[in-house]
Amino acid sequence: MSREFLPGQIIAYPYLWAWQQERGETEGRKLRPTCVVVAVKGANDGLTHLALLAITTQPPRHGRVALDIPDIERRRAGLGDPKRCWIVVDEYNYDVAERSWYIEPGNDILGRFSKAFVMKIATAFAKARLSGRRVDRLD
Repeated sequence: MSREFLPGQIIAYPYLWAWQQERGETEGRKLRPTCVVVAVKGANDGLTHLALLAITTQPPRHGRVALDIPDIERRRAGLGDPKRCWIVVDEYNYDVAERSWYIEPGNDILGRFSKAFVMKIATAFAKARLSGRRVDRLD
């Protein structure tokens, strides 16, 4: 896969929620808009390591950490639905782009958040990651 992934890009991805993984599920139930929050080329392997955050129209439950996505950012991201959306920052899917079973080579980028909003997401993700959950998608 030769595509470059950048923070703030929105891709369609079968996100697997941590609660689904805890139940023994191994596959995301549907394609959903997902934000690339981290995209790093490995120094040793040259592969693209990704941290992906789910975007949902469901309000966050008590105790969860999510950011409300402003209308203008929703449009930039290609999320045409007029509903409110949130980006969940207290859990993430970890995947390697070149080895992923879930990232299709021909899939387009749906959109991209602004640099300012990406910084807000990254800051919230960094804080929440300490107590958040990582769901590995490498199998």
